[in-house]
Order: sequence, then C-alpha cells, then structure tokens
Amino acid sequence: MVNRSADLFHLDIMDGTFVPNLSFGFPVVEAIAKIATKPLDVHLMIVHPEKYIERFAKAGADYISFHLEAARDDGNDPVEILRMIRSLGVKAGLAIDPDVPVEDLFPYLEEVDFLLIMSVFAGFGGQKFIEDTYGRVKTLKAEIDRRGLKCPIEVDGGVGPGNADKLAEAGVEMFVAGSSVFNAPDQEAAVRAIRGCN
Repeated sequence: MVNRSADLFHLDIMDGTFVPNLSFGFPVVEAIAKIATKPLDVHLMIVHPEKYIERFAKAGADYISFHLEAARDDGNDPVEILRMIRSLGVKAGLAIDPDVPVEDLFPYLEEVDFLLIMSVFAGFGGQKFIEDTYGRVKTLKAEIDRRGLKCPIEVDGGVGPGNADKLAEAGVEMFVAGSSVFNAPDQEAAVRAIRGCN
C-alpha cells in the first residue's frame, strides 16, 4: 500500500532512552529496503545518533533525521552529524520536539536538507496534534524564505486529512501520517485525502 500510494516510508527508530518506547533497528530497516520502491525516511529518536548513522545508511536509508536535543544532550555538534549523514549520500534532517523553540534550528538551516517538526512528543503514536504547530511552522518557513533556502519542512504527529490543508498553508511539504492512515477503513483514500491538500 505504501509503495502504491505514498511518497516515503517514515521509519521511527526508538531506543527506550531518548524516548520511553522501543521500536526496531537495522534488520527491520534492511527488510523494508528490500521491498520498498519509495525512499526510506529514517527518524532517529535515540541518544548518540552519530554512532548509528553509517549503519542506517548501509541498511537503506535515503533520509536520516536526528533530534537536536539528542545532539545537545551528548555535547555533540549537530553540524558535524549533519555533514556525516550527507557524506554518505543520504539527505540530512534535524528534528525537534514541541517544547524546543523553532528558532533553535536557525543556526543549522544552511546545513540541512529538510527539517522535522514534531507536532506531538516523540515516542508514541496516536497522540493528539498540538495546535501550536501551525505557528511554529510559519515562523520556521518565514526564516527559510528570508534566507532564500530550499529546505522542506516535515511534520510528524497527529497528521491527517483534517489538518493537512492548514499545515500546507503554514509551509509544510512533507506529511508523516501513521494512525490516521493505518486506522482508516480505506488507507489509500486517507493518503489521497492528505495528498490532495498540496
């Protein structure tokens, strides 16, 4: 269904430390890569992301994002991690949770290929969309445009047909939808409804 209907496979990697949940690792990414005809968008919700980037790239990731908070907590320079991702031929993204000001991303705009704004707190599916996200996206989009950059904004969490239009108007170009698609009676219709917004 994802191969037929969507643009990306968004794969949430959770370690039980950065977020209080576990998901999956390299073997699952490798298995998906074997049958995926669409790019793999690997979202690292883990501590020490720099330790695992090369392995995820080898496993088949086309996009890799990591959390600014994780890099800062480790005392690592996010620019070095972003450059490491890009050196492997993978698109590099920086993610933030809802309690991190979007202005914290501004110093890295020239170094990223895309930005991931969490519209729920990372770690669990099915959470309610945080309405503040629209304003956060608008602020970030305005700064990207002011600098004349091409840097798509991705939003993840509580995204569905009911809010996709408004998110697109705010400046979102990449929509991550989990529960709203997989819990829908017609999953492909749900994807079409979200896609129809932009």
